[in-house]
Amino acid sequence: ISQGRLQSLLNFQTMICDLTGMNFSNASLLDEATACAEAMGFCIKVSKLKKNNNFFISNDVFPQNLAVMETRAESLGINIIVGDPFTYDFAKNPVCGVLFQYPAINGEIKVYKELVESLKEKNILSVFSADLLALTILTPPGDFGADVVVGTTQRFGVPLGYGGPHAGYFAVADTSFARKIPGRVVGVTVDSHGGKAYRLTLQTREQHIKREKATSNICTAQALPANISGFYAVYHGPEGLKRIGKRVHLLTATLATGLKDLGHTIVHDKFFDTLAIRHKSLSSDEILKIALETKQMNFRKVDRETVCISLDETTILEDVVDIWKVFNYGEEDPKFFDDILEITENVENIIETDERLHRTSPYLTNAVFNRYHTEHGMLRFLYRLSTHDLSLCTSMIPL
Repeated sequence: ISQGRLQSLLNFQTMICDLTGMNFSNASLLDEATACAEAMGFCIKVSKLKKNNNFFISNDVFPQNLAVMETRAESLGINIIVGDPFTYDFAKNPVCGVLFQYPAINGEIKVYKELVESLKEKNILSVFSADLLALTILTPPGDFGADVVVGTTQRFGVPLGYGGPHAGYFAVADTSFARKIPGRVVGVTVDSHGGKAYRLTLQTREQHIKREKATSNICTAQALPANISGFYAVYHGPEGLKRIGKRVHLLTATLATGLKDLGHTIVHDKFFDTLAIRHKSLSSDEILKIALETKQMNFRKVDRETVCISLDETTILEDVVDIWKVFNYGEEDPKFFDDILEITENVENIIETDERLHRTSPYLTNAVFNRYHTEHGMLRFLYRLSTHDLSLCTSMIPL
């Protein structure tokens, strides 16, 4: 009855597995924060440290992720520890799992390979909340041994919409944990004649099975936004997504280069699309005032001296120039702005120049992601999927 939609969700699962470097993914969750909370519960359930209810959260995760996890932890009796994972003594104070934000809230990209290997030796699970667009050019968590990867698919074709709805995702490296992951999983069945049929292979939510056996009680999996994100990957393909990710990163690097030339400080050397910036003389409040009054821009205040700025695929060079002007006290410096072309030509791809960060593993190699890159081809693909569904277009759906 829903063969078209199920095939689309299977594409979504394949996209998540490929981009994160994981082996098994569910068919979406409510959002990123929920996925983080589900990952915490998952770690407690599958951990080899049976009587340990401690879970560690890196101090550079998004505040909404931390807030939802704290709420969930309270009801589940989980003890949350927030701190710096690179300085915390996991041998002396063991935990079931550790959550990292990748890249971090302040834009910094850290190298986690050695830390993850160290956690594995102690039977501690590592969870990464990862930005999918960054993973088009950044080493995926699966390549350095992550156990669980969660996040949001908002970056793939879904508007910000004042915070939602955006489908979350949940992927694991060990397929033996398949029955423990939250949400639904779409699979393929082959009949006696060799024909394929798509079906919900696993349904572990409270609506589908007995409450005490369910892995999740979240009522929606945001299937529509998940389908949109899947189609976004189908339309752009691996090269298109890589091109978008590269463009966002190079624009951010261009912004950083210009700000440095103006005498300001970029707090972190390694970044994807987010910069933490300190003005050479103004406070963060003064910067925010200039940005709002002169360019109607809103930056994120980190502390009295630091602001954070994130770019995305809708950002253009004119926006970067406007940010430079904001940091130049809202005015143009004819000398500096004459050199814009030179700045853009000489900017370097920071991720590609560091082999520890640069992605080398292939992704989206399946034929469906390499076939429909024209508008008419994509429309035909969508129509063909819709003909495999029983919908209001063809029939009345009984209640």
